[in-house]
Amino acid sequence: MQNEAILRLSVFIGLFAVLALVEHFAPRRPRQYQARRWITNWAFVIIDTLTLRLIAIVVPFVAVLAAVDASARGWGLFNVVGLPVWLEFVLAILILDFFIWFQHLITHKIPFLWRIHRVHHADVEIDVSTAIRFHPIEIALSMAFKIGLVYALGPAAWAVIIFEVLLNGSAMFNHANIKLPLWTDRMIRMVIVTPDMHRVHHSIHRSEHDTNYGFALSWWDRLFGTYTDQPAMGHDDMTIGLQWQDEAPTKLGWSLALPFFKRND
Repeated sequence: MQNEAILRLSVFIGLFAVLALVEHFAPRRPRQYQARRWITNWAFVIIDTLTLRLIAIVVPFVAVLAAVDASARGWGLFNVVGLPVWLEFVLAILILDFFIWFQHLITHKIPFLWRIHRVHHADVEIDVSTAIRFHPIEIALSMAFKIGLVYALGPAAWAVIIFEVLLNGSAMFNHANIKLPLWTDRMIRMVIVTPDMHRVHHSIHRSEHDTNYGFALSWWDRLFGTYTDQPAMGHDDMTIGLQWQDEAPTKLGWSLALPFFKRND
């Protein structure tokens, strides 16, 4: 588990640094509040990590540990049905990614969950740091969902590690403020969610931010009719965030309190 943490942290820091560098020299959209936003968004990472650490005192609140425990107990589909290793891995990645897509969708459909998830959407600009901006309540609920899914599915621990690395990496990539050539974007988004595809999801218009829920694979939105190709106002002119907000989301205290605000959005 120690090596797993080092691997994930190394990939996270390395990819974040590379994407941040590309954003600096070749941004897709201009940024006005970068310094203030990054302080707030990185503060969320610290708070979220501490939240999971505190919960882990009571229960093993890590998906990889759940996979190890499920294997030891013989729980989960893959621990009951013997499959070739390669097939189990492919199915594990596909099934886990689908349910993360589904989890994202329901955070938009259930009012209580949306009030928490809108902390992520409240970011007034979108770049690689938006990928780490999640309320600690959402992080805890998301991890609980993921652990339950791992126990039900029973994937190998190494498959869960690879999935989480892919999920975190793809989230940083598709939130990044980088511009891909149109033909490159078209090719990549046939399989993977691109920055232009996910940016639509951060539009202030509900009809647009209730689409393009995918973090890694782009297939689910196409299959279930929640895909929007481009924002109505175009990527240069679209507004990011929530309709009623101002620059308040750049402040940590306001962002932490947002789930308790009664606003229609």
